[in-house]
Amino acid sequence: MSLVKPRIPSGFPEYLPAEQIEFNRLVNIVRRVYEEYGFSPIDTPDLELSEVLLTKSGGETEQQIYRFIKGSNDLTMRFDLTVPLARYVAQHESELIFPFRRYHIGKVHRGERAQAGRFREFYQCDIDVIGSNSVAVDAEMPIVINKIFEQFDIGEFTVHINNRKILNGFFESLGLSNISKDVLRIVDKIDKISANSFTEELEQLGLSADQITRLREFININGSKDVILNKLEKISLNCKSDQFKQGVKEVGLVVKTIRDFGLSDSRFMIDLRIARGLDYYTGTVYETTLNNHPEIGSICSGGRYDNLASHYTKKYLPGVGVSIGLSRLFYKLCEIGAIELTRFSSAEVVVMPIGSGQITTSVRIAERLRSTGINTMLYTEENNMRKKLKYADKMGFEWVVLIGEDELLTEEVMLKNMLTGESIRIKSVELDSFLLDKIKK
Repeated sequence: MSLVKPRIPSGFPEYLPAEQIEFNRLVNIVRRVYEEYGFSPIDTPDLELSEVLLTKSGGETEQQIYRFIKGSNDLTMRFDLTVPLARYVAQHESELIFPFRRYHIGKVHRGERAQAGRFREFYQCDIDVIGSNSVAVDAEMPIVINKIFEQFDIGEFTVHINNRKILNGFFESLGLSNISKDVLRIVDKIDKISANSFTEELEQLGLSADQITRLREFININGSKDVILNKLEKISLNCKSDQFKQGVKEVGLVVKTIRDFGLSDSRFMIDLRIARGLDYYTGTVYETTLNNHPEIGSICSGGRYDNLASHYTKKYLPGVGVSIGLSRLFYKLCEIGAIELTRFSSAEVVVMPIGSGQITTSVRIAERLRSTGINTMLYTEENNMRKKLKYADKMGFEWVVLIGEDELLTEEVMLKNMLTGESIRIKSVELDSFLLDKIKK
C-alpha cells in the first residue's frame, strides 16, 4: 500500500502545541475583556444559505467565497462575522434586548491568494453594539481595544480615529459627492501606494489639480488632537456641508468621552487618512497599529454604521463595532519575535515518580494539585532521571515534583526549578500552597 503524503491546503494554518497554547492565551484575553465590558457571546454556523449571506455581496467578495451545492441547498462559508451578525439580529430581533452587545470569536473563510500572513481560514474576534446611537459607545471601543492589547504585552500601539462624515462632507465641499465612494477607496490605501500613484488614480477619476491639492492638504492635517480639532472647526465655519459639521462635532465628542474614560492621550489620535473602504461605515472609524511595526498594518479596525440589517428587516438598527484579525496578528507577532513559544503543555507543573513504587502517591499528589487549580501533568515513563528532566525541560516546565523512596518515608517531595536549577525538599502537605504562591507570581 502506497503512503499518502500528510499535508494541508495552502492558506489553512495549524499550530504546534507551543503555538496553540500562546494563540489560546490571546483568545482567552480577548474573551475575558469582551465579557468584562458586558458583551454577550454568540456563534453562527460556518455555512449559511447563499441567498441570505450574499444578499449584499458582489465584485471581489463573490470571487473569494467558498460556495457549493449540497442536495437542494446552495451554501456559502461565512467570509466575515458581520454579515452573519446582520442575519442573526434580524432573525432573532423579537428575542433580543437592544442595545444588543455581542461578541463573536470564530473562523471565517476567504478563497483569496494565500501568502505570508494572509490566510484562507482565519480567526476573527468581533464586538458590536447594535441599536445604539450613543457617542459614548463609539468612545468605548478604543477603551476595549486598549485593554486587550495592554494584556497582550506586544509593545506600544495607537488607535487611529476618524469620521466618515468628515471625509464625505469634505468631498462634498470639493464637488465630489457623485464619486465620493471612489475617492474614499483611494484615500483608504494612501499608505500602500506612492504619492504619484495616489495623484494618478485621482486624476483618472477626473479630479482637477486644485481638488487633488486641497484633498492632499486636508488628509495630511496633523498635530495633537486639540490642534486638529481646532483646524477642523475653523474649516467647518466656511464649509457648506452639514455632514462635515456633524462629523467634526462627533469626533470632538468621541475624543472628549475617551478622555473621560481615562485613556492616555498617547494611545489614540485623530487621523484624517483613515477611511475604511467598506461602504457600510457612516460615522466613527478606527484602525489600530503597532508603533514600532507600522509595516504590519492595522491590527484592529472597525467603525459605526447606520443600518446593519437593512437587507433583512425594516427595523432601524444602527451600531458600531471593531474586529481583531487574530490569526494574521498572531502570525506577525511570531514573525517579529513578540510572542515567546516556550511551553508545550498547558500544565504548570509535572509530577514524576522516580520509580514504579511511587506511582500511587504521585497520582494522589497530582490530583490534589489539580483540585487547588494547578494544571498538573503526571509523567510515569520508566526512564532514568536524566531523560525525565530532559523531557520536563523540552516541555517548558518550570517546576518538577520528584517523588522517590526517600520522599515516601519522610512524606516529602523534591521540587526542582528547571529555570534556576535549584532543588528543595518540602513537606508534601505544603506543596500546593507553595506552588500556588510561586505560580501566581
